[in-house]
Amino acid sequence: MKTLLTVSLGALAIAAATPALAQSTDDAQNWTGPYVGGSLGYGWQPNFDRDTREVVTFDTNSDGNYGDRVRLPSGDDAFSPGFCRGRALGSSPSSCTSDKDGRTAWKVHAGYDYQIGNFVVGGVVEGGKSYIQNSVSAFSTTPAFYTLTRKLSWDGAARLRAGYALPTGTLIYGTGGLAYGKIKNSFVTSNGLNNFTETNRSDKDFGWTAGGGIEQKVAQNFSIGVLYKYTRFNDDGYTVNVTRGAAAANNPFVNPAFTSGTTNMQRTSDRFENHSVQATASFRF
Repeated sequence: MKTLLTVSLGALAIAAATPALAQSTDDAQNWTGPYVGGSLGYGWQPNFDRDTREVVTFDTNSDGNYGDRVRLPSGDDAFSPGFCRGRALGSSPSSCTSDKDGRTAWKVHAGYDYQIGNFVVGGVVEGGKSYIQNSVSAFSTTPAFYTLTRKLSWDGAARLRAGYALPTGTLIYGTGGLAYGKIKNSFVTSNGLNNFTETNRSDKDFGWTAGGGIEQKVAQNFSIGVLYKYTRFNDDGYTVNVTRGAAAANNPFVNPAFTSGTTNMQRTSDRFENHSVQATASFRF
């Protein structure tokens, strides 16, 4: 990411210091018109306490309320080994690998700007790939692991933007709008006895995005820039239902002494968010 930012900012500095690249002063200062282009950059997820402390939560009595404890026949907690924010590589929390939050991201975009004096307003639509994903794992006394993974397959946005145009052909702007993405969930476990059924594995969610950037004209019809965005989706509804399968009748997931005969599991956090910094390039008509 440091290399990308260095190259992008260096290109902007060279363009700003070389006004001869623009065909005329008026052209350099005029942002009105349609444009198309693309961007390439780097995306990452925040790791606030709410993220690093995410766990798997259970509904054992089928009342739709999560937070129940899965109990051994003795009444003890079947998930006393604990949880981790990441993907399990073995049957204990010490085997958990943390999420690789950094991912390459690319987008294509099309938009229109309108300039009034030094102020520029406009709208842009975009779409592409962000490759963002994260996991949370639970560990039972069996021992066994249970990992739920969330992945952003593709995403897009419709954003408004507003900014201030400098005489150097530089536009500084803020942006925000509606985001839309396809989120895929998946589940894997080392428990080979119970049966596991997933609900709402794939979901198309609306969210929102906001950020800001700087854009520099390097020719009458061409501009480059750097754009930062924060994007958030709320991915709810993904559930893993556990039934008896080949397990014993007193299996913690189905034991009639403590459950309704089945157990549902979900993640404790619906928030699926990411930050991104991208180098942009646009052709203007």
